[in-house]
Amino acid sequence: MTSLPSILGGLDPTSDRAVFRQIADQLREAIDRGRFKEGEKLPSEAELVEHYGVSRMTVRNSFSILQGEGLVHAEHGKGVFVRPRPPVRRLASDRFARRHREQGKSAFIVEADAAGSHPKVDSLEVKEEKAIQDISVRLGSVRRVLARRRRYLLDGRPVEFATSYLPLDIARGTQIAEPNPGPGGIYARLEELGHQLDHFEEEIRARMPSPSEVKTLQLASGVPVIHLVRTAFDAAGRAVEVCDTVMAADAYVLSYQLPAT
Repeated sequence: MTSLPSILGGLDPTSDRAVFRQIADQLREAIDRGRFKEGEKLPSEAELVEHYGVSRMTVRNSFSILQGEGLVHAEHGKGVFVRPRPPVRRLASDRFARRHREQGKSAFIVEADAAGSHPKVDSLEVKEEKAIQDISVRLGSVRRVLARRRRYLLDGRPVEFATSYLPLDIARGTQIAEPNPGPGGIYARLEELGHQLDHFEEEIRARMPSPSEVKTLQLASGVPVIHLVRTAFDAAGRAVEVCDTVMAADAYVLSYQLPAT
C-alpha cells in the first residue's frame, strides 16, 4: 500500500468539525478518487491511530460513519473493505424489449448477462390470494390475484425480491401459475394469451430497508433499498400485471433515456 501521508492528509486542529468526522471525510475522499479501489482493504485501526495520533475509538467512529453511508463493510478478523460499486445497469428503455422475450430471456437474465454475472431465482412462491387495496386499484378493482413471489441472486448474492400480481381471469390455469412459467417469463406467456404488451408505468423511491428486507437481501449496515412498483398494460389499455420490487441499492444503477420533446 502507498504510504498514508501521500493518500491521507492531516487533521485541522482549528476546525470545529469533530476529529472522527475529519478522518471519515479524508477516507471518503480517498475512496471517491480511487486511491482505495473496490474490494481493497482500508488502513487498519492501528495504522490510522499512528497516522493521526488519535485513539482507536476515534478511528472506529470514523469507520462507523462510512459503514452507515454504505461505502465500506467490515469483515470480522480481516478489516474494513471498500464496497463494490453497483454491478448491474438496469436500462429501462431496453429491459422489456420484445426481442428478449422472443429469445426466451427475462429482463433479469438479460441484465445478468450484460454484467457478466450468474443469475439465480430462489424462494419462489406462487399462490392465489386476496388483493390488497393498492394492487386491486392498479389492476382495475380486482378482488383476487395470482401472486408470484421470488428472490433474485447474482453470483450467489441476493440483489432483489419481487412479487408479481396478475388478475385471476388471465393467469388461473395457465403456465403463469406454474413455478416455472417457461422461456421469456410471464410477459412472454401473457402475449401468447393475447395480451400484447403496450407500455409500462413505474414508480420508484429510495428508502431505508425494513428488518425483514435486511435479512432477505442480506444488506450491510447503511445500505438503502430501491422500491419500484411497475404496472404492465396491454394494447387494449388493460393493466395485466403489477410487480412490486425491492432492490439492494448498492447492486443497481438505474439508467433511463428520455425524449427531448
